[in-house]
Amino acid sequence: MDEAKHELVTGWLSKARHDLASARKLAEGDEPIFDTAIYHCQQAAEKALKGYLVHCDQPFNKTHDLNVLVKAAMPFQARFSDLLDAAVELTPYATEYRYPGAEDPEPEEFEQAFRRAQLFLEFVLSLLPSVDRP
Repeated sequence: MDEAKHELVTGWLSKARHDLASARKLAEGDEPIFDTAIYHCQQAAEKALKGYLVHCDQPFNKTHDLNVLVKAAMPFQARFSDLLDAAVELTPYATEYRYPGAEDPEPEEFEQAFRRAQLFLEFVLSLLPSVDRP
């Protein structure tokens, strides 16, 4: 893999890890911020998927739709199909709580989203050679 591609893959995955870490930090403490934390869960899954697609030389359009990204990854690894339900459930968090009018998610909803995002990142990392992991 050329250096530019390697840097892009590891960049996407590093950002995914940061989003996951941000989500956890925002959800902890005396005054958790679940609306922002759950957004970062969606972002972590999205960035992990985009890193994998870059690794596979698969172009993708700008999208927050994890279902679209999972389907783009499936030709390279069929087991991505196991994540379709999680993709459908995480996708709305890209926008659902970012604007006024929506009630904050419950702690249980955040925890479920966090586990799903973690699953995406861990799965993608398991598919990549260690040199492409941040």
